[in-house]
Amino acid sequence: MTDDSVAVRVRRRLADAGTAVGHGAREFAMSSPSRFAVLIFSALILVFTALFSLPAASATGERTPFADALFTAVSTICVTGLSTVDMATHWSAFGHVLVYIGVNVGAMGVLTLASILGLVISKRLGLRAKLLAAGDTNPMRAHRGPVNEGQTVRLGEVGQLLSTVALSTLVIEAVLAILIYPSLLINGVHPVTALWEAPFYSAMAFTNTGFTPNAGGLTPFAGDYFFLTMLMVGVFLGSIGFPVIFTLWRHHLHVRRWSLHTKLTLITTVILFFVGAAVFLLLEYANPRTFGSMDAWNSTFQAFFLSAMTRSGGFSLIDIGDLNGSSLVVGSMLMFVGGGSASTAGGIKVTTLAVLALAVWSEAKGRPAVQAFGRRIPSDVQRVALSVVAWGSTIVAISTVTIGQITQAPIEEVLFDVISGFATVGLSTGLTATLPDPAVYVLALTMFMGRVGTVTLAAAVAATNRSQHYALPVERPIVG
Repeated sequence: MTDDSVAVRVRRRLADAGTAVGHGAREFAMSSPSRFAVLIFSALILVFTALFSLPAASATGERTPFADALFTAVSTICVTGLSTVDMATHWSAFGHVLVYIGVNVGAMGVLTLASILGLVISKRLGLRAKLLAAGDTNPMRAHRGPVNEGQTVRLGEVGQLLSTVALSTLVIEAVLAILIYPSLLINGVHPVTALWEAPFYSAMAFTNTGFTPNAGGLTPFAGDYFFLTMLMVGVFLGSIGFPVIFTLWRHHLHVRRWSLHTKLTLITTVILFFVGAAVFLLLEYANPRTFGSMDAWNSTFQAFFLSAMTRSGGFSLIDIGDLNGSSLVVGSMLMFVGGGSASTAGGIKVTTLAVLALAVWSEAKGRPAVQAFGRRIPSDVQRVALSVVAWGSTIVAISTVTIGQITQAPIEEVLFDVISGFATVGLSTGLTATLPDPAVYVLALTMFMGRVGTVTLAAAVAATNRSQHYALPVERPIVG
């Protein structure tokens, strides 16, 4: 047997093995897209944990402890913004680059990211990949079986949606970086340093992460309203979701052609933004540690900034620990709601709140169906909304009790940081930086479950989907 024939056989076997692996990956993605997405996210976290553990990633050249490396990886990939170390001083230039790359990868979303990787595997965007991508715009698509009602994004538009995800991320972050670069120079940042900090700040705003590259955070920019407004704009664009950006890009100001999802997302987001600012201003105007020491204009602006950031932005100009207890509760409520579906924000999503509010209103009015803008919202969407709230509340409750028992810290501080982690916000009362390793792992798991999404996680752990070809007798229990 010649060397050439042996080489040919080896190449054939390697090719057959590669084909088998690719076929197995495609079969797994098709049979359980939600589990496939969770697996991809978990793998990314493990990779970034290993990278953050490298001595080259820390500013001192020493290996970062595993708990801190893992927490940073989860917080980065899940675009949370919480940290157990000083993000500005602990990491080297290589570590900051890892953070920048990680938040942009994580911002694309669990199922959208899985779709792109599935596209790489299959070399084409087939029906399976389209279903996977569409799942990020509607959690019901993560489940097998038909979905009869109209969806936020039709399957034929998924390819355009993925292009929108990539292009909007690049364009919005680039424009924000260009706009805030002069502000950095005006506030004394070196021109060369600003070339790095401008895209870093823009990425942290659009991805709703909230990390800052400089040791002083936003303190040097406290009086630069243009810079702070640009951060709020970036947070808003990232939090409304890629399907909404896709709709606005296609139909611009033709409101009648907007989808119901777009209308509910924008209306609920604006209402929460203004209501949150008004409540914060009311609760904190007499607090000398926060708004009480500011003039009327500055305190009003800070109230709006805080309202925007508690929705998932993660940036802060005041010490969150100085807020009144009532303000911490309001902030926790806003964080729990979060931003839009298929966005860089976390939480139960504003459309979930809108659907439940419409259901309550319809029940109070005695209407037979939940309606909005001339459209009927089907019962399965309402069930998904209830499931998201129930699972989210359960995760937050268990995590709060566990971390509270471990740390014996004030429960309002524990609750705030837990919801901040679950909703991938990144604001902290100062508790996260002092957590012992067991509590760090619990909060890291909370962030993971919050970012992956309660519906996707539930679908991932479900054993199988069983069809039921019969209906049971109806009996109505007493409710309320």
